[in-house]
Amino acid sequence: MDHNISLITTIASGFGSALILGFVAEKLRLPALVGYLVAGILIGPMTPGFVADAGIASQLSEIGIMLLMFGVGLHFSMDDLLAVKRIAIPGALVQMGSVTALGIAVAMFWQWSLGAAVVFGLSMACASTVVLLKSLEARGQLDTMNGRIAVGWLVVQDLVTVMVLILLPTLAGVLGGVPGGTVTALTVWGTLGFTFLQVTAFIALMLVLGRRLLPWMLWHVASTGSRELFTLSVVAAAIVIAYGASAVFSVSIALGAFIAGSVMRESEFSHRAAEESLPLRDAFSVLFFVSVGMTVDPMILVSHPLMVVGVVAIIVFGNFLSSALLLLLFRYPLSTALEVAASLGQIGEFSIVLAGLGGALGLLPKAGMSLILAGVLISISMNSLLLAGVEPLRRWVIQRSRMARMFEQRQDPFAELPMSTDRKYLEGQVVLVGYGRVGQRIARELDARGIPYVVAEQNREVVEELRKNGVAAVSGHAGDPAVLIQAHIAHAAMLVIATPDTLHVRQMTETARTLNPDIEIVVRTHTEEESVMIRNEGLGMVFFSEEELARGMASHVLARFAPPAR
Repeated sequence: MDHNISLITTIASGFGSALILGFVAEKLRLPALVGYLVAGILIGPMTPGFVADAGIASQLSEIGIMLLMFGVGLHFSMDDLLAVKRIAIPGALVQMGSVTALGIAVAMFWQWSLGAAVVFGLSMACASTVVLLKSLEARGQLDTMNGRIAVGWLVVQDLVTVMVLILLPTLAGVLGGVPGGTVTALTVWGTLGFTFLQVTAFIALMLVLGRRLLPWMLWHVASTGSRELFTLSVVAAAIVIAYGASAVFSVSIALGAFIAGSVMRESEFSHRAAEESLPLRDAFSVLFFVSVGMTVDPMILVSHPLMVVGVVAIIVFGNFLSSALLLLLFRYPLSTALEVAASLGQIGEFSIVLAGLGGALGLLPKAGMSLILAGVLISISMNSLLLAGVEPLRRWVIQRSRMARMFEQRQDPFAELPMSTDRKYLEGQVVLVGYGRVGQRIARELDARGIPYVVAEQNREVVEELRKNGVAAVSGHAGDPAVLIQAHIAHAAMLVIATPDTLHVRQMTETARTLNPDIEIVVRTHTEEESVMIRNEGLGMVFFSEEELARGMASHVLARFAPPAR
């Protein structure tokens, strides 16, 4: 009996080929995702031999995007997003505008139509959600300030691209494609207004109803004691909400899943939800890269090599330079500018969707679609190498350029304490590094007991708000000795490192002890390995989250069963 098993065939061939070629790529010291992309090419319709179902692979990859964005939302709250709005919103808009203009100019040079040039430029201006998040997770920087800026930037890009996808059919006739209806200024503004209302309505619904319903659901499911039911509830929430956002509110599934995760973060089960969904996120994100590879025609590299080089140059260096220059213009240090810009130097799923819509509307020629797909493949493959080269590039430039050193040590108005700062904050104070959830709780306890402290925080918006509230604070990365110097570490009584960035703990402690050999240091860690390493090196008093939780619970239990005092 003949059965249609194209789904099973696609999953088997996708995972099997990705495993083999991903392993080969790692052995060759290349990112595993390069192997996944090549696996997609080999089982795609553009190469001879076995051909998997590209449609099914694409839908499976969409599930991966939903789960991945949902997981990011579980770690990235709306407060984090609002904290970087001053750079993420103008940054994404200017970067997308600059790269789009560059793409239009190149396409017009190739004598393409205006409509083709516009779609072509826009397709090269939106970074891949999956690639960016994977790179941030791999480097442990999803919760850092640079990671938050990059994710916030990406959310704004997604919102802009969603509006473009909705407006493009309406404007197709004006741009020289298949008309999508009568176009007037009223039509365009009406469509924009309606889109904004839809997005606003979805976010409002999630904040009002979802904030209550999702934690309530997780609580009751967890009370059953069934692990598989809890996992099912997390996956169902991610996929159903993402699909509902797309079907009802015309919001992208990626953005819908992200907001759902941000709302579920309010639940006490958010960490468990992230842990339970991690294997599925990893598995389906592999299928995303395989599905991208399946759409690539490798012959475009042979037939139009110079055009491919031009496309890759715009995607990688156009996005990189425009983003980096804007971050420097906003007075961010060189290291932040390079790192965030490098993570945005690639394109992915939205570029494919946008180029595909442009082709369907008769705007983008077939060669344009092939070039975009080649750009996706090459830029994703290059992105890990670009990110790995950021730190060596920064060191090389700083050693040889006085201007680079000036950019690295920006004269940020919040990088120094005001001259009017009370003396109690300059001698015998606590220097508190990081003002996240842990840092805020420590600060409240210090305030309650009248203990003076100075906050060192990367987010300048947070520092500005702290100063408005009368809190002594300096802006910058505490791994930079200048930041701790400005916090008057030389005369401080204690250094409390409450930031999750444990990579620079050694650098912070070395700076503190060089300037103040008798200073007491307190460090927060996330893993047992980190706590053991820091203790062995004698960097300071270590507080490991799980260990402290167990100690607190044990103290409560022992106190309960302690014999009564006589």
